[in-house]
Amino acid sequence: MKRVFSSLLAVPALLVSAASFAQSPDVNELRELAGRLFAPIPQVQEIIEQKKLSSDQIELGKWLFFEPRLSSSHIITCNTCHSVGTGGADNIPTSIGHGWQAGPRNSPTVLNAVFNAAQFWDGRAADLAEQAKGPVQASVEMNATPDHVEKTLKSIPEYVELFAKAFPSEKEPVTFDNMAKAIEAFESTLVTPNSRFDQFLAGKDSMSDLEIKGLSLFINKGCVACHSGINVGGQGYFPFGVIKRPGADILPPDDKGRFTVTATASDEYVFRAGPLRNIALTAPYFHSGEVWDLEMAVAIMGTSQLGQELDESEVKAITAWLHTLTGDQPRVEYPTLPPSTPATPRPTSM
Repeated sequence: MKRVFSSLLAVPALLVSAASFAQSPDVNELRELAGRLFAPIPQVQEIIEQKKLSSDQIELGKWLFFEPRLSSSHIITCNTCHSVGTGGADNIPTSIGHGWQAGPRNSPTVLNAVFNAAQFWDGRAADLAEQAKGPVQASVEMNATPDHVEKTLKSIPEYVELFAKAFPSEKEPVTFDNMAKAIEAFESTLVTPNSRFDQFLAGKDSMSDLEIKGLSLFINKGCVACHSGINVGGQGYFPFGVIKRPGADILPPDDKGRFTVTATASDEYVFRAGPLRNIALTAPYFHSGEVWDLEMAVAIMGTSQLGQELDESEVKAITAWLHTLTGDQPRVEYPTLPPSTPATPRPTSM
């Protein structure tokens, strides 16, 4: 609860000013207020320059993102669960991994993940490089090991050459750590600028009256306490069920969220606030992946997090605004990967 209250206290003046035009918002005032609560997604070149990413690292990372031989079965890739063609997620309740096992949580989108404060629903990875190492080694996902990954990549001359270009100052560039760094470089370019909301922030009349009302309600009702910043979320941890805990179908009792990372009692059923960019593309919703309808997800958030029964018109308005968060999707050319060699480890059975 302290986390929620501290977030609310961080924007009291903004929420008070929002209340004055909740029902009939002044567009210019709303735009100014939204500009202080959110931020537009930058163009990809800005990200590349800011993070000092080399084109060789990005290209290698792209190959690795689509490389099935990083998995022990030679079947599963990063793109399997984070498909760049379907909003950066896989659009099923929980991902299917090695041995056709269902994972424990819904796959978060990789799009704009570079802006999150931490990765995974429980924030157990500090950045995208650390996150990239997790699924590769997880028995329920790619079921591989660092040794398997290094042997595989070193067995393929084209990869040896690409790693040498991407990490020219290193004597032994083909390493598990560098694999993760390259994937991080590529994933950092998977951003979605130019959404209609970002155009609105820039001063354009890009949103309808219903969408403007939805933005005003989103701020005034308090949604912004957890979902603010450039990614409209992804920056803090909050209990799922601040006011009223959802049923076991939506909040599985055996998944205690961030508690599994910190072993702190107050972190039970605490999760990272999901980023809402491109949310219209990434159903089903929540860490359990049990809610398929965006309007239903909005209504559930109203009762569980805000203690408010949003009426039908409010739900529709907020949902309409959430659709304006869909930006330009990354255009990624699927790479033609190099062939295996006799030294390449053979796949294990699924």
